[in-house]
Amino acid sequence: MIARPTSPPDRNFLLLFLVMLTIASGNTALQSVLPALGRLLGVADSAVAAVFSISALLWVIAAPYWANRSDRHGRRAMVLLGIAAFTVSLFLCGLALVAGINAWIGPVGTFVAFTAGRIVYGSGGSAAPPAVQALIALRTPPEERTRALSLLASAFGLGTILGPAIAPYLVLGALWRDGPAIGLAGPALVFSGFGLLLWLAIARWLPPEGEASGHGAATSYPSIGGQLSGASVTAAMSDRATPVAYFDARIRGWMIAGLVIGHAQAIAGQTIGFLVIDRLGVAPLEALQPTGIVLMMGAGSALLAQWGLIPMFNPQPRAMVLIGAVLAALGCLATGLATSLYGIATGYALASLGFGFARPGFTAGASLAVGPEVQGSVAGKVTSVNGAAYVLGPTIGILAYQLARPLPYAMAAAALLGLLAYGWVSLDASRRAARASPEQ
Repeated sequence: MIARPTSPPDRNFLLLFLVMLTIASGNTALQSVLPALGRLLGVADSAVAAVFSISALLWVIAAPYWANRSDRHGRRAMVLLGIAAFTVSLFLCGLALVAGINAWIGPVGTFVAFTAGRIVYGSGGSAAPPAVQALIALRTPPEERTRALSLLASAFGLGTILGPAIAPYLVLGALWRDGPAIGLAGPALVFSGFGLLLWLAIARWLPPEGEASGHGAATSYPSIGGQLSGASVTAAMSDRATPVAYFDARIRGWMIAGLVIGHAQAIAGQTIGFLVIDRLGVAPLEALQPTGIVLMMGAGSALLAQWGLIPMFNPQPRAMVLIGAVLAALGCLATGLATSLYGIATGYALASLGFGFARPGFTAGASLAVGPEVQGSVAGKVTSVNGAAYVLGPTIGILAYQLARPLPYAMAAAALLGLLAYGWVSLDASRRAARASPEQ
């Protein structure tokens, strides 16, 4: 039985917290070193983007399936499955990268093998988060459930910050004299070791859940820049209801806003590693620490918006989207034009501050636009929109980057400024329609 996650948290809650933290941090740690890996191995930047896109696409497809399956076939089993997929995936990726780094296989073979490992993660890694949510929800009193699930969601968000921050410290040399170089494969292999230990701990100490009812929700793909939106918690807390269409008049404007925000953020975030390498003129290995600094600046700015400025000023969702679009557009333009580490970090921090306003704004706006009986359906739509942005966003960004280095950031800024004009009219109309809806 899962005990209440009171203070101090019990062992079961800590285990589940670590599941969320490890999955997110391991994935984003690997993402943060992939640009350097691609350059080191001589692989086209577009191939690196394809790896992002394939993994994200499979996650978006598989996450709802695993969320439904966990309700019927056991949450503990789904947690073990998700951790196993995470561990096997990173181990296969690490082996492929070691083989490529040591020239045992060519660059194309390396990335084909690496992609196969990422397919394992995208297909199975999404089984764990909804099962973790369900395990907490079914054993937590209603008055504590929101706090507990929010804490779990924060672990997922914290992982997207910790992964890129610690990745440079996981780049390893040879494990023994004259042994094969590990190099940039280190983050994958180290996190696969963490995953194995966590799987053994779950198998040993996490008890079965019994016959109690409760459900989790699909979680957005953990990615660099993918800050929390709160939609997954709302979906896990809500009863299952009649679904709401993406183009329902009440939420259509908010869904469009979410797609624009998500794609702009994916384009900016997934090209930043290449920009650091090229603008600073450094070797791939030497780019890891400055890339980590830029990503940490961005994450800190997003958290400043979400944990500091939004609670302090309590703006309305429409204002959050519009303010965020302006700040993010300015930040993207500054990032694309920057020629120094200071300039890149400052521009990316400003962009992330804007996204830190806009993402919760679009989530809250969609939620407030409908009645309580369909909150779960709307939250699911928000989560899928957040995840869908990382299917095509990285590829679009890298293809534009290959044409001109500032181009992806100019594209993101143009889309955000277009959203500003669209949101000024359409989000206000959505707000009026929600107030007039008899379902309110």
